[in-house]
This record gives sequence, structure tokens and C-alpha cells, in this order.
Amino acid sequence: MWMAELASRSGLSVATVKYYLREGLLPSGTATGATRAAYDETHVRRLRLIRALTDVAGLRLESVRQVLDGIEAADSWHDAVGAAHTRLGTAESTPPTPGSLARVDDMLEAQGWQLAPGHPQAAALAHALDVLDDVGHPISDEMLFLYAHALRPIVMREVASVHLDERGELIDADVEAAVIGTVLQEPVLLSIRRIAQENVSRKLTEGT
Repeated sequence: MWMAELASRSGLSVATVKYYLREGLLPSGTATGATRAAYDETHVRRLRLIRALTDVAGLRLESVRQVLDGIEAADSWHDAVGAAHTRLGTAESTPPTPGSLARVDDMLEAQGWQLAPGHPQAAALAHALDVLDDVGHPISDEMLFLYAHALRPIVMREVASVHLDERGELIDADVEAAVIGTVLQEPVLLSIRRIAQENVSRKLTEGT
């Protein structure tokens, strides 16, 4: 496909696509002349990934570049998605308390999970626990562990859906889809939770 179709299918302007090409975020197309190149589905996928990381996750282009580099160098789903996760943790103005960090560590140990020291997702979770404490609605360890236990089968299904090619290597489309899913599927989980809360609440009210 030519540049105009690539821009149309990715939902971006031609100027933006050309900018990503100049910045090295998008691989060059196949040259068909002195000033023209052809593009394929890999370019469409890459642009959709960049859009997800910039528009939804709110990452700066330098962070996007690091995520993309992590995907390129990944030997596993773990490495590829980990490159995104380490940059999707929100930087909080107030560091989490040692008590909340310890609670996160306890949850990880109970689930048999591991994170690198100082992992931003651990800090983000601990900060969320602190906020709940501050407003007088702390979450119990029982509920925290219940959340983790409930999410385990969902995550296992997500990871199991990643495919390998005949050489046992990751398929690029699946790696990119996994990273996009990390960003875009979280609102789906949140919406389902709210729908469930509304319906369970209604049934409890009707039962009284």
C-alpha cells in the first residue's frame, strides 16, 4: 500500500506518519522509486501500537521508543509486555508508604508472583492503597488477595493466547496485540466490574 492508504488505515495524518518515519518509530517501507515506498500490514500494526501508547497510555514519544525497542528485542511475551508495564506505571507525587509496599509484597508472596525491586506497578498499587486509607475506606488484605486470585485465570488465558511460529519464535502481531491489549483492555475490565456491581446491588435490594 502507499502512504495515503497507510495513513488512512492507521487513523493518522500523512504528516504524522512521515514524522514517525523520520524519528525511527516506524520502519521504512520498501523503496519503489526515488521518492516513493510501499508499506504492508506490519506498518499498520506498528502505527496502531504507537497510537495506543500515545493516545490511551499517554506516553511520551521517547518512552514509546523504549517500549518499541523492548518489543523488538523480546524473546518472550514476558519481555515484550514487561517493557510496556515498566513504563505504564504512573509517577506519583507522593511515594507510597512502607506499610502499603509491604502489603503489596505480601500479596505477591501469597500468589507466588515476583516483580523486580522498585517495579512501578508495585508502587502504583501501594499508592492506591494509601489513597484508600487516607479517605477512610481501606481495602482489606482479604479483598486484595481476592482480586489477585480472581484475575489469575484471566491473565493465564491472555498469556496462553500468544502464538509461536514454526520455529518457536514469537509472532510479531501477537506481541504487539498483547501490548495494545494491556492498555486498551483495562477499561473493559473496569466496565464489566461496574456492570456487575450495579446488577448485584439491584438483586440484593430486590431481595430485601
